[in-house]
Amino acid sequence: MKRIICLLLTVWSVLLLNAQPRSAGTPVDGIVAVIGKEVILQSDLEKNYLDYTSQFKTVEDPFETHCFILETLMFNKLLVNQAGLDSIEVSDEEVDYRINARMSYFLQQVGGNEKYIEEYFHKSMAEIKKDLREMMYDQALIEQEQSKITGNITITPSEVKQFASKMSPDSMPVVPTSYFFGEIVKIPPVSEVEIQEVKDRLNGYRERVLRGEKFSMLARLYSDDPGSASKGGDLGFVERGTLYPEFEAAAFNLKSGEISQVIKTQAGYHIIQMIERRGESIHVAHILIQPKPSTDEQVKAITYLDSVRAIILNEKLPIEEAAKRFSEGPTRLNGGLVVNPYTSSNEFDRQSLDDATYIALNKLIPGEYSECVPFVNDDGVMAYRLLYLKEKVSEHKANIVEDYDMIKNAALEEKRYDALQKWVVEKVKVTSIKINEQYRDCPFVSKWQIPE
Repeated sequence: MKRIICLLLTVWSVLLLNAQPRSAGTPVDGIVAVIGKEVILQSDLEKNYLDYTSQFKTVEDPFETHCFILETLMFNKLLVNQAGLDSIEVSDEEVDYRINARMSYFLQQVGGNEKYIEEYFHKSMAEIKKDLREMMYDQALIEQEQSKITGNITITPSEVKQFASKMSPDSMPVVPTSYFFGEIVKIPPVSEVEIQEVKDRLNGYRERVLRGEKFSMLARLYSDDPGSASKGGDLGFVERGTLYPEFEAAAFNLKSGEISQVIKTQAGYHIIQMIERRGESIHVAHILIQPKPSTDEQVKAITYLDSVRAIILNEKLPIEEAAKRFSEGPTRLNGGLVVNPYTSSNEFDRQSLDDATYIALNKLIPGEYSECVPFVNDDGVMAYRLLYLKEKVSEHKANIVEDYDMIKNAALEEKRYDALQKWVVEKVKVTSIKINEQYRDCPFVSKWQIPE
């Protein structure tokens, strides 16, 4: 049962992929299980089974896999049933937000072309969204009910130590080499001439679209946004408050099909096309052009950092003071230390470093500064920096001294799992649960205490 429940914390990310067209071999609906007032149909089970096999390719025992998926579905229905008893409510606005987010994900996978989605599902976008509504509603109920069970669970240092002591050294995961580093940044300025050229280019693209050319084609050809250019500039549905303020101010004032004037943000200069607006959500595309500093300004930045490096080494300045005196950008007030955007910590592994940074850091020993290294900052702006290696932790078996946070998170997840397991045991005692005879031989049935 532990294998099943461990999956349940993230099961909805899998279930949301199941809006697939029914194949000719999918059985007509019959009731597989009833949990309180909630029903699981044969078609529900088969759609999930098809999705599972498409992801994992091989299935050793089809019946056991059906059982595995059925218990996952039953757990979710148990949460939904309890949410009803607890009078948990979900607003239409929240359901709409979840539907839009899911459709945005679908669109991103196919380059923003709705036609591909409609052809795959053999349904219109409106029909697909209608089908998703009940699923999104249940997802919200499940998350709220699960939060009631595990949301307030915390863990103490003594519990972390106890958890670690139970693990054998062989079962400890291997932690890859990690780096903790600082930076001294110099951003070469961009000339007014270059900025005007960028504005002129964007205005030219705008005029071309107004004359009938496709915005998406121009975005693919000319946009400097690597995340959206290949999708024709499509950003999908986004909520108010998630984009640059200047971008949002312009976008939310557009009507469907309209194209903005040139807008400046930290990332550069944009023109925006409104595709659709729904309340506080907008579906937009954009073309981004980032002004580039001249070769002379780039040479000046490199020369500046070379001189800064000489001063730091000569005066033996700590990274905190050096960053405050010489660096540009947000890290100058953070002791110069760089934050990993994926983990919000100062720790980086190889996968979270670009090649140039990794090569430079790997040549250093703790306490050393690199030569000048080019990079692109979080706003997509070309810049240069000196790297300072504060600490390098070599690949090793996880241990509580060096990897306390990792072990703490694992211990907390186990504690949450235990709470979920206890909750299931208690709820099946007081919930009417019936399973079709076809699945009475599933290994989990006795644990769910199915009444005769």
